Amino acid sequence: METSEKKVPKSPEVLEKARRRRYPREYKERMVAEADLCVVPGELGALLRREGLYTGAINRWRKELQESSLSSSRKPKRKETPSQEIARLKRQNARLSEKLRQAELIIDVQKKVSEMIQTRSQEKDD
Repeated sequence: METSEKKVPKSPEVLEKARRRRYPREYKERMVAEADLCVVPGELGALLRREGLYTGAINRWRKELQESSLSSSRKPKRKETPSQEIARLKRQNARLSEKLRQAELIIDVQKKVSEMIQTRSQEKDD
């Protein structure tokens, strides 16, 4: 009985590490526009094979370009002044401190309930 496995000699040559492909914005815009023009069945597949792309990439780029066009129409955010940042951080600190206080209170109540249940079960066992 022969095995179908072929032994491949180990090569001391170091293979190049695969890198993620990166595409410029202009290329993405052009590919999305071309994909939108594909109306005949099979035409989009031919485009994707020619460019070595997947439909997921086109869909992701379409969404990315749509979001960037929406965000570019908004006003740019202004940077906070140090006093504004301090005020924001103080509000955040107060909010988080209150959440911590509430969580500690809940934990204390859970401990007391657990102790009560244990003492009741011990009384029943006696």
